[in-house]
Amino acid sequence: MGIPSDAPIRLHRKFERGDRNKITDVQGVRVGQVTLQDGEINTGVTAVLPHCGNIFRDKVMAGCSVLNGFGKSIGLVQIQELGTIETPIVMTNTLSIGTAFTALTKYMLEQNEDIGVSTGTVNCLVTECNDGRLNDIRGLHVREEHVRQALDSASDDFEEGAVGAGTGMVCLGLKGGIGSASRKITADGGEYVIGALVMTNYGSAGNLVIDGIHYDTTKAAARTDETSGCAGESSGCAAGTTGAVSTGGEDKDRGSVIILIATDLPLSERQLTRVSKRAMIALARTGSYCGNGSGDIAITFTTANRCAHYSEKDILKYGMFFDENIDRVFEASVEAVEEALISSLYHAKTTEGVRGSRYMGLKDFLNMD
Repeated sequence: MGIPSDAPIRLHRKFERGDRNKITDVQGVRVGQVTLQDGEINTGVTAVLPHCGNIFRDKVMAGCSVLNGFGKSIGLVQIQELGTIETPIVMTNTLSIGTAFTALTKYMLEQNEDIGVSTGTVNCLVTECNDGRLNDIRGLHVREEHVRQALDSASDDFEEGAVGAGTGMVCLGLKGGIGSASRKITADGGEYVIGALVMTNYGSAGNLVIDGIHYDTTKAAARTDETSGCAGESSGCAAGTTGAVSTGGEDKDRGSVIILIATDLPLSERQLTRVSKRAMIALARTGSYCGNGSGDIAITFTTANRCAHYSEKDILKYGMFFDENIDRVFEASVEAVEEALISSLYHAKTTEGVRGSRYMGLKDFLNMD
């Protein structure tokens, strides 16, 4: 989906978008989501399947970059060491990563009777952001069945905005969420896709930048305070208690972002890590400086280089990109991530949550008087 052509905002685009303009334009990638929204509950699960087969037996080559390490994700160490992903990638809130890990482990054990018996255990990949500004995060409302439902419902089409794991997220003073976009590039006469999916919960109010234009989202904070009985800076309302957005509590770049980049280009794990590092550029373009309290993590995988769990051969052959020509891969990746970040805001609806909090969606913000 990304940013629709009739939207009142524009993003510079050098590369052609994929057919859906989503991460699922990379053939075989699937996304499933469960949204939990009821009063003070605003949370959920988003699951990304790198391909439709047995991911443990047919791993995908991967790389990652911890852009800022204020995060609690599970499974990154093995990506850094071995350069592979062997399970779906599950996104949820910070205090539900244990539940998600257990559910994902059970899912993998059901599919692979050899795990922990005739072969090693499994390295499940679970990522998180803190949705406590809108969600009753202490209530631990995500259950194992929600994770399983997200995994089982994965398809090539999915919603963006305040859905799934992004239901309770806040970004740059506005309502954050799930966003996606994709770009096409050509190489050696063939067409390839680079797709991005993000969960946005980063940045400080007032710093939003879209296509080089600064948007003062502290205006959204003021409007929220007015409608909830708070008076902005002069009031005693604390951010996340009453009135939701207070300029005194929202001036820090905090909260985290998870960035997934998928491609069908044959890239090595070293090159995939390099692509992950470039995600920082897209964050900066949208107004983030990756503050002290922000956990910013990027993960990149390719469906072109598969790594078998079992092999009769000692030497395996994989493709990779010629480094001198890889710049357009970097550029297309940054462009896809940037649109995915803004798309998460554009499709997110204004949401009310825990302790009287309320965060405005980008569409409502753009329509303010």
